[in-house]
Amino acid sequence: MEYTNVPKMISCKDLDYLSDMFNWNYGAYKSTFNAINSVSDIEIKDMLTRASEMFYNNMNSIISILNDEVNNG
Repeated sequence: MEYTNVPKMISCKDLDYLSDMFNWNYGAYKSTFNAINSVSDIEIKDMLTRASEMFYNNMNSIISILNDEVNNG
């Protein structure tokens, strides 16, 4: 079968990878977020805040991919 357009689907392998990526980012988010209050150095606190925001945004991107698949797949 030849496709003119790639079908919108997430394979089981893709879903496993997205799940792993989400879990990695969630663990990193929790660690950096919790460390923010433990640090007194402003530069390190700022770096941890930016890293925490990056991991949070990555998690939201993964959720967005999954929501798009559910709603448009």
